[in-house]
Formats: sequence, structure tokens, C-alpha cells
Amino acid sequence: MKNKPIIEIKGVWKTYQLGEVSVSALRGLDLTVFKGEFLTVLGPSGSGKSTAMNIIGALDTPTKGRVLLDGINISELSESDLAQLRGKKIGFVFQTFNLIPSLSALENVMLPMVFQSVGIEARYSRARALLERVGLGHRLTHRPNELSGGERQRVAIARALANDPEVILADEPTGNLDSKTGREVMLLFDELNRKDNKTVIMVTHDQDLVKHSERTCYLRDGIIVKVTTSKRDIKK
Repeated sequence: MKNKPIIEIKGVWKTYQLGEVSVSALRGLDLTVFKGEFLTVLGPSGSGKSTAMNIIGALDTPTKGRVLLDGINISELSESDLAQLRGKKIGFVFQTFNLIPSLSALENVMLPMVFQSVGIEARYSRARALLERVGLGHRLTHRPNELSGGERQRVAIARALANDPEVILADEPTGNLDSKTGREVMLLFDELNRKDNKTVIMVTHDQDLVKHSERTCYLRDGIIVKVTTSKRDIKK
């Protein structure tokens, strides 16, 4: 087990006000994510997974409690500083891909580097190399509507790697894919974790994906009710 934390969530509550009713999606969540590990957060619909993902990924701040990203308390940062930190440290992969329809695969992967002030030649070179790595060197100029679901998810993974983040946060990454394509995408995450030493955090309801992770946190009603560790069973 890796022993250096990269994300620490301490006593986090997230409460939403719906009219006169307060609803707490997270209820004192405690979670430490270690550098270089593959962690799965597993839970059914309504367990608080999406809220946990937003908190883990610094897309949202807690109502109460602390979130440390590489030792920095994100609740004390301005939105612009938070966006910069998030852009450098975390790459996001979403179930619905979230690609920009009007941009080519290459342009979608180049985009995150614009916000980190990377020069145009470096953006082009890195985006091309990343798409080649995920097997899409022949699809650089294709737009999302010209790509299959699996190809779109590969573009999304390449985009997540654009700024060479330490953490890859995947939200139901196989949810819109057939089983064969889903296996191929999961093997990509395994490679990023094992060969590139990326910290991979996967949020899912799919019990079958647990075999890819070293540690699984079971979420229910906004709290972690069980944590298991396992030897990964990865088969091509």
C-alpha cells in the first residue's frame, strides 16, 4: 500500500437546501487517497457517489469539513486558484464523455492545455502523441459524432492526460460502453496506474469493476460503510 496521501477528506458534509428542506448527500465522509493507488468508490444510486466525486475532484467545496489536495486546503482557495490547481493535478473522465462537438479529437485534447498557457506547438505535439497512445492516431481530425462510443471515451482519456495530472478521476467510465469496449477502456486505466504511476480514482455502481482496484470504499447514505483491499485480477 502506498503511504503518501494525495487527497485527504476529513469529516466532510455536503448539504443542499431544497426549499425549506435540508438534504445531506455526504454525512461526515472520511477518505484518504494515496499517491499511485487505484481506488474504487462503489455505491448504488443515491449513495452520494456523484457528490463524493465532485468533492474529491475539487469541483465542489464541502458544507463542513476539510479537503486537502496535495496538502493544500482547497476550501481556502479562490475559484481561480482552485481551477488552476485542479487543472494541473486532476484529469477527469466522465460517463458521457463531455467532448465539445464542434472540435476535432485533436482539438478536444489540446483544449485543457490552453488554460495552462501551453504554447500551440507543444499543445499540438502532446495531443497527437496522447491520441496515438490510446490508439487513435488515425482519427485526429474526426469530430465526436464521427467516433464510436469507445473512441470518444479514448479521446476523453487522452484529454484527461493533457496536463500530465497526478490523479485521474473516472466517473462511471464504462457506463455508456458495451462490455468489450469497457474492458479495453479499463485496461487503459490499469496501464496508466501501473506504468505511469497515476493515481486512479473510479466512482461506479458496477461491482464487476472492483477487480481492477487495489482498494474499494463502499458508500451508502453519504458515508463509507466498508473498505476492502484486494489483489487485482486483470485479464486482457
